[in-house]
Amino acid sequence: MGRRDVLQMFLLSAVWGASFILIEISGRSFPPTWVALLRLTFGAAFLWSVLKLKGRTLPPRRLLLPLLAVALFNNAIPFTFFALGERTVPSSIAAVLNATTPIWALLLTLAVQSAKSSRFTIAGVLLGFTGVLIVVFSHGQDSHHYGDTAAFYRGVLFIALASLGYAIATVIAKTKLKGLDPIGLATTQLSLAWIMMLPLAVFGTHPAAIQRSSIFAITLLGVAGSGVAYLLYYDLLTRIPSTHVVAVTYLLPIWGLFWGYIAHEPILWTAYVGVAIVICGLILLNLTSLDKVRALFSISPRKIADAKPEVCDAG
Repeated sequence: MGRRDVLQMFLLSAVWGASFILIEISGRSFPPTWVALLRLTFGAAFLWSVLKLKGRTLPPRRLLLPLLAVALFNNAIPFTFFALGERTVPSSIAAVLNATTPIWALLLTLAVQSAKSSRFTIAGVLLGFTGVLIVVFSHGQDSHHYGDTAAFYRGVLFIALASLGYAIATVIAKTKLKGLDPIGLATTQLSLAWIMMLPLAVFGTHPAAIQRSSIFAITLLGVAGSGVAYLLYYDLLTRIPSTHVVAVTYLLPIWGLFWGYIAHEPILWTAYVGVAIVICGLILLNLTSLDKVRALFSISPRKIADAKPEVCDAG
């Protein structure tokens, strides 16, 4: 792996890691459905431009049902639920919760395939969830910063469901949408999710006072987080193995804490301990990559790490 690859992986992790703080800033002006709709608008517009310029192909119409399912679980629901959850949960904690996506996806895959889990898988799952629980419960009990503990845990639930949605989309895409043009698939997903979100935003709560910082954040979230990141990811996969690209996974919670610190979010020392435990768990999960199941379903928190991966996004 050359210097260019390392720099590109670093940039990719930074873009994905910044998504959580951008969602929080966008939510200061826009209701959750509007955060999702605008993110999809900018992301889809960017990918349509790339699609036309590069002459890439869209998926066939016969795959409409699985495409709709993936757009729902991978874009419409998570984009809305992350924005909803981050009304009461700091972006740094949301980034840690998002790290459960590869764990959920692996568990779903094992269930679908009726496969036995290795000792690495069991240890990785236990460590991953333990680290997340340490972060969540330690911050949830810190009423000095969060005031309404019940609202905090409701937000955690929304973000956990969003991460589970990413995992469900991963399994559906891997079984139903193999071998498609990744840019065409990503463009279709965002476009279908945009159609889903449009009536909910139009007939729901509308934004009132809009801050310039929120406009900048939602634009960057769509173009970079749901546009440029796709291109970086797939370009990396043309040069280095998917098992190397999945290393981006380990950096996302760290970036979440970094951007949360920059934004002066209250972060307890237990968050750093929890993130270290989560990363150890994710590493153990990837130690099983030679196993048949992991070879077929090697994933990252946002995308399926495969030579011709199906598209999954994230927070």
